[in-house]
Amino acid sequence: MVVQDDPSVLVSPELVTETAAATRNEQQQQRGNSEPEPRMQELQQTDPPIGPSATVTAISTVTVVTATTTTTTTTTTPTISTVVMASKCQTWKYFQDQKRVVDFVLAYNGEEEEEENSIAHAKRMVYQRNLEREGLQIETECCQRIHFVKIHVPAQVLSHYCEIMKMQMPMKKLANQDKIIMRDFSIQSTLVKLFRRPMFNFVIIDRSIFAPPEYRLLYEYSRDKPYLFNDGEPNFFTPSLRIAVANFILERAYFSNNLDDKKDIGIRRLVEDQVYLDAYPLHDGCTDVKSSCQRALLLQEWASIRKWIKHQPLDHIKEYFGVKIAMYFAWLGFYTHMLIPASVVGLICFLYGLLTYRDNRISREICSDNNTIMCPQCDEHCDYWYLNSTCTISKLAHIFDNEMTIFFSIFMSIWATLYLEMWKRYSSKIQHRWGITEYCSLAEPPRPQYLARLKNIKKTMFNIATGAQEPSPPFWTKKFPSFLYSYSVIFLFILLTIAAVFGIVVYRMSLMTSRNIYGDHGSVSGKLIIFPATTAVINLLVSTILTYAYHYVAVYMTNVEYRRTQTEYNESLNLKIYLFEFVNYYSSIFYIAFVKGKFPGYPAKYNRILHLRQEECSPGGCLMELCIQLAIIMVGKQAIGAVTEIVIPWAIQKFKEFRSVLGIEAEGGDNDERLICCNQWTKDFNLINWNDRSLFNEYLKMVIQYGFITIFVVAFPLGPFFALLNNVVETRLDAKKFLLYYKRAVPQRVRDLGIWYNIMHVVGKVAVISSAFIIAFSSNFIPRLMYMHVVNPDHTDEGFVNHTLAYFNVADFEEHVAPLSSAYTNVTTCRYSEYRNPPDHESPYKRPAIYWHILAIRLTFVVIYQNLVSFVQIVVAWAIPDVPGRLQDQIKREQYLTNEYIIEQEKLKMQRSAAGGGGGGGGSEVTAPPYPQNGYLPSEEDSSLPPEEKLNHQRERERGRGGHETDDGYLHQPLEDDFDSFQECGIVTSRV
Repeated sequence: MVVQDDPSVLVSPELVTETAAATRNEQQQQRGNSEPEPRMQELQQTDPPIGPSATVTAISTVTVVTATTTTTTTTTTPTISTVVMASKCQTWKYFQDQKRVVDFVLAYNGEEEEEENSIAHAKRMVYQRNLEREGLQIETECCQRIHFVKIHVPAQVLSHYCEIMKMQMPMKKLANQDKIIMRDFSIQSTLVKLFRRPMFNFVIIDRSIFAPPEYRLLYEYSRDKPYLFNDGEPNFFTPSLRIAVANFILERAYFSNNLDDKKDIGIRRLVEDQVYLDAYPLHDGCTDVKSSCQRALLLQEWASIRKWIKHQPLDHIKEYFGVKIAMYFAWLGFYTHMLIPASVVGLICFLYGLLTYRDNRISREICSDNNTIMCPQCDEHCDYWYLNSTCTISKLAHIFDNEMTIFFSIFMSIWATLYLEMWKRYSSKIQHRWGITEYCSLAEPPRPQYLARLKNIKKTMFNIATGAQEPSPPFWTKKFPSFLYSYSVIFLFILLTIAAVFGIVVYRMSLMTSRNIYGDHGSVSGKLIIFPATTAVINLLVSTILTYAYHYVAVYMTNVEYRRTQTEYNESLNLKIYLFEFVNYYSSIFYIAFVKGKFPGYPAKYNRILHLRQEECSPGGCLMELCIQLAIIMVGKQAIGAVTEIVIPWAIQKFKEFRSVLGIEAEGGDNDERLICCNQWTKDFNLINWNDRSLFNEYLKMVIQYGFITIFVVAFPLGPFFALLNNVVETRLDAKKFLLYYKRAVPQRVRDLGIWYNIMHVVGKVAVISSAFIIAFSSNFIPRLMYMHVVNPDHTDEGFVNHTLAYFNVADFEEHVAPLSSAYTNVTTCRYSEYRNPPDHESPYKRPAIYWHILAIRLTFVVIYQNLVSFVQIVVAWAIPDVPGRLQDQIKREQYLTNEYIIEQEKLKMQRSAAGGGGGGGGSEVTAPPYPQNGYLPSEEDSSLPPEEKLNHQRERERGRGGHETDDGYLHQPLEDDFDSFQECGIVTSRV
């Protein structure tokens, strides 16, 4: 074999086999084995006929482009590094005939082929035989340690399953469809055209790179209406649709001859049982800068951090990944844009507090007070302390607890409603453009696992969407017990999480008695910052550990339930995990906001838990500590997530590649042959597996973040700003991760965000209540307002700090509470933060009237705030329609035009049928026009036609599409080059 450093050189399968065998011989010689391994010539076979009735074992032709530009000639066998280096320049994904594209790949360990009677081998043979019966074409590559089964979906199978899956496909361009989109004059569109577009052209994507999709009407695909679709076009069935059809078949094929076995179905079970190592679709080409494939284009123009300010090419993302992933990026981009006004207002509130904190009267009173002695903060081991030691923390508290706080909380409550309503309005345009407006879970095919569990169930239910009878589990004997069992276990684990949070609270209270925290001579203000910071870090670590354990339980419990579709299954699992995450991450914050310092008691009678004193707030309130807790958990969670989601996938992918290239033994294996990356399926084999939970984790992080910036935004006005910074980077990191480190995802259809929208809607309602209680009970807003208008005759807040501190006679300490030793002498009275009568009052240490007045005002404020903000939310939601009026009119015009065209074509079809059926007198034979012309195409399952006539109809249909007939008697559609860029062809969207 002659190898040249030239792009046109070809490396034959023999060369790859010789390289693999030489590598093993070299490794065996290094271990002392003198007998070289044979060259595996028994695997080098000629190509048998390819068709849906026979499995083909072949060795793919490998095209290698060398990395250097100097032309040299050698007769030696290239090394592994040469082949790997060459494969990095260009990849390919065709069958051996270089015409049929590989739509899906199954990988398995070739060592098992030595035992022909093995269980795994038998399952593979039955499974692949069933795939061929469904019409899939298979070719096996056996030239390396890992064997690859390449799957191609022919055009006739695509059309058949597109009809079964009820795909919305682009119609032919109708005569009057350009008049549907009417450019009506409006003030809004004029202002946008005059101001926004010229000012923000730098954020618009380059249309010379990402061409806008061609406008087509969409209709549910039907082979009985060939006049609607140009299904003979090469790009009519897009790559994402081909992958979706292949996965649909793989999920529903049996791998056992015993069809009564409920579990012997689907590729997922085979991968779980290690019959196949993996099953995955292929990425579109390599990621080199000079490549023009779709993957490289998206990586350079979308996933790059340098493009962070650009809009996302959503239609092209949808064409590559499918609707489900594209919908996630559409929502993430919209959510990030909506964070801009929230971040601006939050920064204004923060800057206002920062600029006015030196003039704050409360902090000035605290800092100038050199005489007020405060009571000890723990039993026996803590000493008295001066009030002015909290000078620093009182100044910092004013930054977040000031006059702008209530305004910002009202703004964020309205913003949350505006965000959700605007998203529905924005997503309606996307849904219509992608053809998923009328998609619902009832039209979604049942999960194979669900059907397998109901194989022996006789009860059926009519599906109103599909018009078919489906098996249905009995409610009281099947569904209800499974739901009860599932959610009982989930509730138990949520209680376990609450117990863990309670343990952290007890830990915090126990530290109050430690000399290491309060027994030294350090600053009390410094301890009040360091102490909550350390406990917040501990809480973050504990919550992260509990998350991993709970996820396994949630998946198992969801498998117990009877969930009909994959969408229902995912939403049930999403709800379980979010409930846990809600308790896991928010419980400690709820404790500080609503429990800490509210019922501590007083020095003569402290309220205790497990004989431990409850924590108390500083004289400035608990809002500062709440801010510290929020900042550490929110920012820390985002920082950890940003690092782990790019570092961990990169490390895993590199480790798998390193192990494959160097031939490190897999677990339980004894073959250390290297895996040569010589084509697309071998390169993608080393990537991380994509599963249904991969996108869930991305949604969960964002919804948890949404809770932080809405429920507790009063305590941390910078939350929206940090969320904005995180999301700008998160969008590009997710894109890069999905393109580089993960196998290509199987396209899935969704109509909207699913249960995540409902969760965010509930969080918005909870945020209103939370903000009201935080302002009323955790800040000084209500007590300060009452002091200014009721207590102080000057109606100012001068003397407010002294008003909030009660007096206590040190002689009234309960047993084992007074300091054992003190640096202060002649202390007879100390102060503590409470509204209580002084010791010389006729009712010492009882609640005064002002306390009950403040409590009444606080409760009144909560009621008024909640109802007022909720009313504004209702008005905003009512004023913003879910679907724009123009879009509603466009949909009506499209439906009218489509129905008129169908009626016209059906009339013509009836006329042609009547003309072909009449006039048969005189024994003359009437020749019917070809099927593509009369609008009728017999179904493959039409029992009225003999097999030979069915095949003739298929061939006639394919010839009408421009297909070609191969030597094996099957018609194959010509495919365009996979490396064509988006610039060279307009994208026609489909509902995948």
